[in-house]
Parts: sequence; structure tokens; C-alpha cells
Amino acid sequence: MKPFTSDSIVLAIESSCDETSAAVYEGATLKSNIISSQLVHTDFGGIVPELASRAHIQNIAPVVQAALRDAGLGMRAIAAIAVTQQPGLAGSLTVGANFAKGLAVRYGLPIVPVNHIEGHIFSAFIENEDIHFPFLALVVSGGHTSLFLVESFEQYSVIGSTRDDAAGEAFDKIAKLLGLGYPGGIQVDTLAREGNPKAIAFPRGMMREDHFDFSFSGLKTAVRLYVQEALRQNVVLSPEAVRDICASAQEAIAEVLVHKTMKAVQRFGVRDIVVAGGVAANSRLRSLLSEQAARHNVHVFIPSMKFCTDNAAMIGCIGREKLLRNPLHSYDALTFRVGSNALRAKYRP
Repeated sequence: MKPFTSDSIVLAIESSCDETSAAVYEGATLKSNIISSQLVHTDFGGIVPELASRAHIQNIAPVVQAALRDAGLGMRAIAAIAVTQQPGLAGSLTVGANFAKGLAVRYGLPIVPVNHIEGHIFSAFIENEDIHFPFLALVVSGGHTSLFLVESFEQYSVIGSTRDDAAGEAFDKIAKLLGLGYPGGIQVDTLAREGNPKAIAFPRGMMREDHFDFSFSGLKTAVRLYVQEALRQNVVLSPEAVRDICASAQEAIAEVLVHKTMKAVQRFGVRDIVVAGGVAANSRLRSLLSEQAARHNVHVFIPSMKFCTDNAAMIGCIGREKLLRNPLHSYDALTFRVGSNALRAKYRP
């Protein structure tokens, strides 16, 4: 087995949901990051787990080959593999993990299992080395909405999570109610730019509570009742009305996320904030958080759009840090299992 150094080459694989992705790092330099999105789910208005697993089986080998080709490297140059272990769809995770284990056996490589949320937490480091510990990480996606206090690459804890729907799930369900298609977050964001965010006073769940937890089920219900009332009165929602609903709902989600984050900034005295996950691409969340952070002289780091979605680059980023900080033989075992568990309240990798 090759010794692992700061210049070693890492292959990373991500397959937690509906993106098949592979990336290659040469030292700290990202050489390639291939993402294959599954369009098959569009017709169903959401992710179909069985279809996702089948698509990963078809895509995993070509995606890994493309990542190696773009990096100009072969498997013989790889010193270690990082792969998503949890959370996610069991079938999807199994495809990526088993493929990675097969490569590890074939080429005698150590393999680092990485928590998908952990990848999001440190995804901003892909493009920026100026983030200072401790910092806050707001991870917002279709399945997760959590705030983390991050003290180092090896020490962090959950300080708040959603108690019901995640922010991204709320976006998708609101879009489905309005007949906008899937994925819904992009559709809502686009229409909201031409709508009035003050048109409808949708609820801001738990915004005034002293804790840092979130709740978006009430907002989703409020939008549903608003649409149902219009239908009951035989009112056809005009394009303008749909834009106003999108803008008002998006404003409610963004305000809650930003309020809780800025309250945590004051509580824990941090100066840097990382926002990651699919919802980090939302234009209103980005602008509102940037405005509030500027008022408090706090720095906000948001990955580029390509690193907000599920991607292997973020898995390789933290996987590489683990390899540099722990004995290489601790990653020899191929016995780890995939699962749906998110990061717990007190997590120490």
C-alpha cells in the first residue's frame, strides 16, 4: 500500500441520492469532478429509490472513468478512495460503496467512508482556504436542514435541525402544489424573482423560539390551504398570483434560515458562516444572508453552484483531510455499511 502524503491522489465517489459523481484530487488540487444527474425522476415529481439505484448501476463505471480521464490519470496513480457512506437512499449508497470497495480490493487501496452531510459542511473549502475555525455551517437541502458549530476538521456538533420538513423538501412540495414540476426549488426561485415577497403573510415556523431548530411543515400547509381556498372559490391562479405565492413562500423560508443563523452567530461568537447543500443555490437565501452578515461584519462562504448539489468533490475534500490526520491502516477495513443516519447531536468523526 502506498504511503499517503499531502501530494497523494484521491478518487472520491458520491451516490447518496440521484446524482452519480466521481472526483479526483491531486494533493489539494481538484483535477476533475463529474456529476451525472438522473432526469428519470422528473415525470414522478420526486425521487423514486428503485429507479435511482438502477441509474447508479448504469452510471457508476462511466462516471468514474470520465473523472480519471479528465484528470489525466489512471487507477494505478490513485493512493486512496473516499466514498459516501451515509445518509441517503440505501440502494443508491450501496452501489457507490460496493463499486469503491471493488476498486480498493483490486488495487490494494485504503478506503475512507464519509458522511454525506460532513461533505457539505466542508464543501466551501474546495474553493476557499480562508475559512477560520470555529465557524457555523448551515446545511440546507431536500432532505436536511441543520446548523453546525464547527470547531475543526475533526470536531463539530449539531446545534439545530428541522423537526419536520427540510427547507428543500418544502420548496419541492410547494412547487408540486402549484404544478411547477420537479425539481421545485429552481422553479420557485425563478418565478419568485418576478413576484411580491410581501403579497402573502405565510408563517415563519419557530423563528422567535430561543433554540436553533427549524420547522417548515406549517409553511407547506399554509400554501396548500391558500391554493385550496382559491380553488374552492373557483379562482384560477393567474401567473402573477403564482409568482407572488412563490416569492412569499421563498421569503418565509429564507427569513427563518437567516434569522436562526445570525442568532447562532451572536450566541457562539463566530465570524465565518458556510452555507451548503442544494438550497444554498437559492438566490434569495444568498442575498439576504449576505446582507445580514455584512451588517455584523461576518463573512459568508457559499460554494459555487456545482458544489452546492451532491458531488464527489466535497467527499474527496473531507476524505483527504481524514487521510492526512489519521493512520492509513485505519482505513484498510472494507466492513463498513451504508445507512440513512444523519449526523447526531454530538458527532466526533
